[in-house]
Formats: sequence, C-alpha cells, structure tokens
Amino acid sequence: MNNPFDYIPSPRLCEAMHSLELRLEALAHSGREEDLALHSELCGGKMLGVLIAEDAEGKEEVLYAFSGQLGSRGFQHPDFVGPVFDYLQPSGHFRLEERRISALNAEIAAYEREILAAVEGEYARADAQRQKGIAEYREQCRLSKERRQRRRAEGCCAAEEAEMIRESQYEKAELRRLKQRLAESMHLLESRLAEARTHLQALKERRRLMSERLQRWLFESFRIANARGEERNLLDIFADTALRIPPSGAGECCGPKLMHAAHSRGLRPIEMAEYWYGPPKEGELRIHGQHYPACRGKCLPILTWMLEGLEVSPPLDPHARPHARNEAEKGKPEVIYENDYFCVVSKPSGMLSVPGKGKQTSVQQWLEERYAAKGYVRVAHRLDQDTSGLLIAAFSPEEYTSLQRMFEGREVQKCYMALLDGDYREHGIPEEGCITLRMMADHLDRPRQRVDPSGKEAITDYKIIGVEDGCTRVLFYPHTGRTHQLRVTAASPHGLGMPIHGDTLYSSTRHTRLCLHAMQIAFRHPATGVYYRFEIPSPF
Repeated sequence: MNNPFDYIPSPRLCEAMHSLELRLEALAHSGREEDLALHSELCGGKMLGVLIAEDAEGKEEVLYAFSGQLGSRGFQHPDFVGPVFDYLQPSGHFRLEERRISALNAEIAAYEREILAAVEGEYARADAQRQKGIAEYREQCRLSKERRQRRRAEGCCAAEEAEMIRESQYEKAELRRLKQRLAESMHLLESRLAEARTHLQALKERRRLMSERLQRWLFESFRIANARGEERNLLDIFADTALRIPPSGAGECCGPKLMHAAHSRGLRPIEMAEYWYGPPKEGELRIHGQHYPACRGKCLPILTWMLEGLEVSPPLDPHARPHARNEAEKGKPEVIYENDYFCVVSKPSGMLSVPGKGKQTSVQQWLEERYAAKGYVRVAHRLDQDTSGLLIAAFSPEEYTSLQRMFEGREVQKCYMALLDGDYREHGIPEEGCITLRMMADHLDRPRQRVDPSGKEAITDYKIIGVEDGCTRVLFYPHTGRTHQLRVTAASPHGLGMPIHGDTLYSSTRHTRLCLHAMQIAFRHPATGVYYRFEIPSPF
C-alpha cells in the first residue's frame, strides 16, 4: 500500500476522486434541500479521502470518506463510509452526558448572570458608599485642619492651642473608628460574595470533571483495529507519543475512517489519497482539488497502528526521496569564503543545516570534520533541508554570539530566489511589494505553519523578475526569520497565492527539488566594521 504520509496519487485514485467531485457538483443542481445543504457545507472546505481496496477474490472496491462531521448528518452519509466509532447516537451515552454538561453550562451561566451578579452589584454599591463616607469625613477633617492653621497664623493662646490639638486627635481617632465600623458592615456582604464565588467555582469544577470523564470514555470507546485484527483504544495508541493524550477529533479524519471500513469489511487496502475540497479554512494553506498527506498530529499514531500487518511503501519526503539523497551526495557543501572569524558555505538542496533525528549528514557535521583543527565551528543560522544557498558559520563562541545578535537584530540582508507555480499576471499581483503575515505552527500537523492573528509577525519584500513556462520567478527579501516564512508567503492567499515550485508541504507539486535558493547575504561585521556581500547563482 502507498504511504499515506507521503505519496503521489495513482491515475486511478485521481480518477476515483474526480468521479466523486462530479457527483458532489451535481448536488447543487438536484433541487433536493438535503443535497443543497450538503453541497453548501462541503463548499465551506473539507478534506475528502478515497481508498481502493480488494476483497478475498481480488475484486476492487472504492471507498470514500470525509473528515469530521457533516452538519445535521453527523458521521453518516450514504456516499461515504461511516465513522470508526459513532458517538453521536441520540440516545447514546455521549449525547446524554453532553446534554447534562450543556444543562450545567446553562446553570453556570444563569448563576453568573443572576445570583453572582446581584451579590457583586450589592457589594459594589455598599463599597462605593463606604468609600464615599470615608471621603466625606476626610474632607471634613481637611477643612478643620485648614481652620486650625488659619487660627494659628492669626495667633492663639496656649489653652486654644491645646483645644485644637485635642480636636485634631479626636478627628484622626474618629476616622479610624469610621473605617472600622464601615469595614464591619461589609463583612456580611464579603462573606456572601465569597460563598457565591466558591459555589460558582464548584460548579465549574464539576463541569471540568464531567468533561474529562466523558472525554476519557470517548477515547476508550474508540477501539481501532490494525490489519492483523488486533485492537487498541485511542488512549493506548497515544500513550507513547509526545502528546500523551489524544487531541480533540482524533480518529475522525479520512484516513482512519477508510482504513476502519476496509478492515471491518474484510478488504485489503491497496492505495489511499486525501484531497482538499473547497476554499481553505481561515489560516490554512489548502488548494481545492490537490492531494495532501494525512495529518501528523492526529493521524500519524493512529494510521501507524492501523497499517501494521500491511506492506507499506517507504515515504517519498526529502528525508528518504531517492532524488534528494542523490542530490545531496552529488552536490556537497562548498566553502566560498573564510577568514579568521567566519566562513560562508553553499548548502545543497536536500541536506540538513544542523543534525536531525536521522543519520543523514548535515552542514554542521561536514564543517566540524573540515575544520577539526580549529576546535570550534558552528552554523549561525539555518535553511530548510530542501532550500539551497548561503550559510554563515562562526569559528568561535564569541563570533557565534555576535552573528546571532546580528540576525536577531535584523542587521543581515538576505535575498532568496524562487520559482512559483503560476503566472502572477493572472492573479493580479503587483510586480513588487511588501507582505506581512502573522504565522504560527500548526501544532496538530507539524512541520506545517499556518496564518493566524495570534502568530508572530513575518515581513517579506518581494520583486518579480518574470514568467518562465507558466512559473513566476521572484526575489524574496525577508526582514524576519520565521519557520517556512517564504514558503507560506508564497502559498498563502494572504500572500502571493502561488506555492513555490516543488513544495510538497504547501502544494502537491513534485519536482527534482524545492525551487527556493538563498542566493545573497550581506552584513557589516560587528568586530571589524568591514561590509561583506556574498552571492551565489541559483541552480534552477
């Protein structure tokens, strides 16, 4: 079977998905209300999956799935396989507990809105009166003090001075007694307020425990089988992962649904693909009709388990793609400049900047071997594995820290060349400009990034050079150094809306390499004051 995390759909998978798309498009013209509702929801953006499997006699079957739920239909639709576990039955445990939690939510909201708000209002009014009473007496004391000061200025006898001192002392003591009386009058209200807040916290804690119990019941009820017929629940499957606990929606994606349907029906899975249908969800980088790998946050642990017992093709990603390995072997790093402080390296596409989890050699390791006699060499910044171009490495800890500060302070000017899928003129894109996005990691599908208002600012200038064979050649000048900044800037509809050619993460195109090259880097050296500018031609 093909690898669901890195694959190229076969022609028959593409044909099967095209057939489904035609049926879905026909829904808009059927005139049936439920068809129109389904079409409308799908057009809001949905991941759809197709699996080709065969029975014991070798007869092929095509199965379809959608991720998540479909409106009022939940998990059920005649054109698609059912869920791994249907917890949405109206009289089932999940729905009953869900209604109990909803009722508790309503109780909490009503308590906050009515009882707690009333007690807080009463307390606030009483506290305002307390503060007003104190303020008025303070003002009275101030006026008395001014009167005494005028009398002293006019001249007074010893007896009158003694009387004014006694008056001042009395007023100070009376202010303390007033504060104490008013504080005592607030004690009952403070007690009622504390009691109300404690009761609200108890309700919320009860809700939390109910939600956690229901979530645990749900995870335990998701019984997932592999190709050998062995079963594990979601809690067991995720126990050894970094997440420990399954994320919300685990088991509801296309891949697990399709594999579960095949196992349940006694079918042998042959190949599977997932396609995005409709516009992208806010912040996501998806293109209608393109295939995508199964997500890693939810589906990697689940599908890894479900595929046990099947022969699965190796991944095609840059860590294992034959062409990437060959390119890294043929195109070794090259030092294009060095002095006593640093060196500049040309990194080939397909090679890591620093050591990763695997055994593949990185630029850092290559430099350590080359400059073993120096005793210290360290790459000061990074490029994506598939990106080629210039890297700077320091020859001392002090130099490394100095270079790091330059990059952090945006004192290094960088220029990248890229080829984008599409003609910028057809998209109405200006020939040059500045794109600012806010980006953050897609925590359930790493290493993908997403555009999100709460993310970190990513600023990139660009200048389009021209169009070649339907691809746009562009120069990028990043002001910040976010992960996948240029890839997201290129692919996002909030950016240029044209993925970089060969980007298998944010597009489905495959090429001999990712067409992104760090061609130029310039900076003024902080120690010597010398201005350096290095450039290396693009290999594509």
